Amino acid sequence: MASARPALLAWNEFALQAVRDTKPGPPIAARTLSLMYTAGYDAWAPFDGNALQVRTNVSRKPPVQQTDQNRAVAISQACYRILLDQFSNGSAQWKSDLAAKLTQLGGDPNNANANSGNPVGIGNAAAAATIAFGHGDHSNQLGTDPGSAGGPYSDTTGYVSKNSPMTLLLPAGDEAIADPASWQPLSYLTPEGTVATPKYITPHWGNVTPFALVNGAEYRPGPPQNVLSQGYIDQARYVAQLQAELTSEQKVIAEFWADGPKSELPPGHWTLFATYVAERDDLTLSDTVKLFFVLCNAVADAAIAVWECKLHYDYVRPVTAIRYAFRGRKLQAWGGPGKGTVELDGEAWRTFQVPTFPTPPFPEYVSGHSGFSMAAATVLKRFTGSDSFGAFYARSTPLAADPTEDIGGVVLSWPTFSYAAREAGESRLYGGIHFWEGNAAGLDLGMKVGNKAFAAALAKAKRLGAESVP
Repeated sequence: MASARPALLAWNEFALQAVRDTKPGPPIAARTLSLMYTAGYDAWAPFDGNALQVRTNVSRKPPVQQTDQNRAVAISQACYRILLDQFSNGSAQWKSDLAAKLTQLGGDPNNANANSGNPVGIGNAAAAATIAFGHGDHSNQLGTDPGSAGGPYSDTTGYVSKNSPMTLLLPAGDEAIADPASWQPLSYLTPEGTVATPKYITPHWGNVTPFALVNGAEYRPGPPQNVLSQGYIDQARYVAQLQAELTSEQKVIAEFWADGPKSELPPGHWTLFATYVAERDDLTLSDTVKLFFVLCNAVADAAIAVWECKLHYDYVRPVTAIRYAFRGRKLQAWGGPGKGTVELDGEAWRTFQVPTFPTPPFPEYVSGHSGFSMAAATVLKRFTGSDSFGAFYARSTPLAADPTEDIGGVVLSWPTFSYAAREAGESRLYGGIHFWEGNAAGLDLGMKVGNKAFAAALAKAKRLGAESVP
């Protein structure tokens, strides 16, 4: 029966709202979701006849106790505990709503006993084991890892950018870019009108303990274009020309997939698609928990692999490369809200983004959107036994980047999961945030990670949707 499925999906919305409110950064969001759904899976597994647990070793319950009611209570208790650990800085109202939902679903927010053997205790045990793992997984959640810069999830690598911050409101002179091959921090105005210069988000993330990968470098692709090559110039010219000719549909694509601050971020975005699939296919509670378990662990491993690659190559973003490669020359480019395509000095080129978040604060190669999206699409395709998706998005309200743009009721539709993943990757070119190679390498990396995570999860769950262990 599918009636217990909403018990799990409710926790997803609590998690996504906390991500929107606290703005943790994509790798951290991916890890949080993987921890929550691993704990949820481990709380569910003792109430299944075959599944193996990941972090716990609770005795399997007899068939008479393997009910959706017991599963829902155990899963809910585990998700509740994980969310409190992950979002200790969440609002008082959010925590109150969290406790009320747990009570409504049959759990107990005041019970932390992990030894009772009943559904509440099993949920607590699953959460406790998962939290203990997370506190030692090299994410530096507690801010106490060796080499830590201090504070939750702070860098442990000692990373220092080769470039000083670039002030986006000013053209980039010759002195503004010391190393045109490397990532550069940016300074720009926040919505409140103050200057922000975000630091590189979690440079150490490639060292986080993965779910299925041997390590973050397992599928690291070859290097991006060398700054002295014609390819470097060509990739910069391609992004600049593409942005000068954006269609209304491409602008909607850029904004729909942007997933910047105050959003659920790319990892959360794909759990919304998984929710659509769970409801479209009327999945049972058991199938839903397994789907979210494998999908979120695949995306979390993709974050580790992508961030390992980003630190290894420390590669330049288009806004720096274009301003460097075309300084002293004129470009056809997007001129900003209400201006359309204009002629700009190359050193003043800008991204098609809201000015308060022009480019994410971490290196370009490879694309996180591409890696996250293809890892998730690979899992959804294998789990359902088909690449068919069928979701769509209709946009009729003005664009945030350019409210003057008449988008004419653009509708985006995704016939397949793979199509959606490729569109997500291409959206970053439309937005001026990535190069084509960063997108292509990210898609390939995501597919490899998705397949390996699926195989590892299948070995535990014994059946994942359309696939079973032989």
